[in-house]
Amino acid sequence: MDKINLLIIVTVISLFISLFLALFLLTVKTKHKTSNALFALYLIITAIDASEPLLSLLSDRPSNLGMLRNTLAFLQIPVFYLYVVSVCYSDFKFKPKYILHLLPFLIVNVVLLPHFYTVDAASKISFIMNRQNMIELQFTHVFFHIQIVVYLIAVFMLLRKAKKLYLENYAGTNINSYNWLFQFTVVLTILYLIVVFKNIFKFSDYSFISEYIKIGILVFQLFICCWYLFKALNNPGLFRNIDSKLKLVSDINLEEKNNKPETTNEKEYNEELLKLKKYMAEEKPFLNPSLTIQNVSENIGMPTRALSVLINHHLGQHFYDFVNTYRIENAMDILKDASKSKVTILEILYEVGFNSKSSFNTAFKKHTGNTPTAYRKSL
Repeated sequence: MDKINLLIIVTVISLFISLFLALFLLTVKTKHKTSNALFALYLIITAIDASEPLLSLLSDRPSNLGMLRNTLAFLQIPVFYLYVVSVCYSDFKFKPKYILHLLPFLIVNVVLLPHFYTVDAASKISFIMNRQNMIELQFTHVFFHIQIVVYLIAVFMLLRKAKKLYLENYAGTNINSYNWLFQFTVVLTILYLIVVFKNIFKFSDYSFISEYIKIGILVFQLFICCWYLFKALNNPGLFRNIDSKLKLVSDINLEEKNNKPETTNEKEYNEELLKLKKYMAEEKPFLNPSLTIQNVSENIGMPTRALSVLINHHLGQHFYDFVNTYRIENAMDILKDASKSKVTILEILYEVGFNSKSSFNTAFKKHTGNTPTAYRKSL
C-alpha cells in the first residue's frame, strides 16, 4: 500500500469518526448543550481541515475555497478554548466579546486578499508554487503558531483556576472532570506540537516528510476522538460546572486587605470554628455527595465568603479536603466495626458520601496512607 492510498484511508476513517462524534454531541439529550455544540463545532472544523487529501483528488488546483478551508485552522483553538470555558462554568453564555476570537481568522484572510483571493488562477498557482517566498504565507505560518501557544497557555491557566475554585467550594467527586480536561488539553498540546513539527518540513526542501507526519497526525486525531467518545459514553455525568461568580480565597483576602485593615478576633474565630465542627459532627452533611460550601453556610448561618476564608485560609484546607476528612473518618469507623465486616468497600464509599471508587481510594490513602482494603486487613 503506497503513501497516497494510506493517507486517503486514514483520512476517510478520521472524517467518519469525527463527524459521527459531532452528530452524537449535537443530538444527545443533555443539560450541557452549549458545551456539546462547541466541541462538535471543534470536531467539524478539524474534520474540514483534515479533508485536504480527499479534496485534492477532486482538484489539485489552488482555489479560494481551498484557501478558506486552510484558514479555518485559525478557528480550531479559539473554539476549543470556549468549549473549556463552557465546561468549567455553569453560567456560561455567549457574549459579544467572544466575537474577538474570530479576529485571527479574519486577519489572515484579509492579509491573503490582495495576492490570492482577488487574483486569477495562474497567479494563485504561482503564489502556491513560490510559497516559501510569499510574505503572506510566512506571516500566516508564524501567526498560527503564536495563536496556538497563547490559547493553550490560556486554557491551562483557566483549568488551574477552575480546579482551585472547585476545591474551595465543592465537595463532590466531579474534580475528575478537571483532571480529565487537563489530560485532554495535554494530549491536544502534543498534537499541535506535532503539527508545528510538520509545518517546519512543509516550508523546507524536505516537504515530503510533512506528508508522512500528516498520516501520523490523522491517526493521533482518531485516537483523541475515540478517547473522547469513550469518556462521553461511559461518564455521561462527567462534566458538572461551577459558578463563574465565585472568587478564590486569595482574591477575597486581597480585596479585604485593600478595603480595610485586617482585624483578627481570636475569640470570634474559635466560636465560628466550633460551630462549624459541631454542625459537621452532629448533622453529618458530608453524607451528601453533592455538598457545597453554600449548603453549609446556609445551615450554620455564616456568610459563604466568611466560611470559605475560615476553611480554606485559617484551617489551611480546601473545602473539598475538609469534607472528605469527615467522610474518611466515618468510613474508618465502619471498617473498624466488626459487625459490619461483610459490608463491601463499594457500599461503604456510597454510605459516607462518595460516588466514585477512584476518588474514595485516593482520599482514603491520602488520609491514612493505606487503601481501604489494606486498612481493613490491618485491623
